Amino acid sequence: MQRFSIVKGDIVKAKTDAIVNAANTSLLGGGGVDGAIHRAAGAELLEECEALGGCKTGEAKITKGYKLKASYVIHTPGPIWRGGKWKEDELLASCYENSLQLARENGVKSIAFPSISTGVYRFPVEQAAKIAVTTICDFLKSDSFFQQVVMVCFDDDTKGAYLNALEEYQKQALKTKE
Repeated sequence: MQRFSIVKGDIVKAKTDAIVNAANTSLLGGGGVDGAIHRAAGAELLEECEALGGCKTGEAKITKGYKLKASYVIHTPGPIWRGGKWKEDELLASCYENSLQLARENGVKSIAFPSISTGVYRFPVEQAAKIAVTTICDFLKSDSFFQQVVMVCFDDDTKGAYLNALEEYQKQALKTKE
């Protein structure tokens, strides 16, 4: 799918209309991607987030990008991995789905995602990659609005997991056509 790409890099530097923040439910910054985005965007981002009153896991809220290259930040709290028996898969898929819907509603034509929940929230990377790739690619198949969706991976192992998930998704799509 040409509108979807997987790269290794720093999401803070993404040249898309919006970047997605793997936020915590308070939306007030934290570690990892969340902290990096808040630091790069500046104090105005925290001020706007304070006014939003938090966000539930799997949902999404949008703010301006302030000092970032991206005009917008879409904040989505991913699920904390607790063994897979607490709807973690479903909640993770909701993060991607709700972020894409919110982006479309706000006229965002290009968006960059991090690997949501695979850092301190310990979601298994291979499983998270399959969920992310399937959710994004299924969304793009049924919606021609987006020009570019980028999965920005912070290291080679994560990028490899996402590339494998995309290859598997494409193989399944070919089987379905036969």
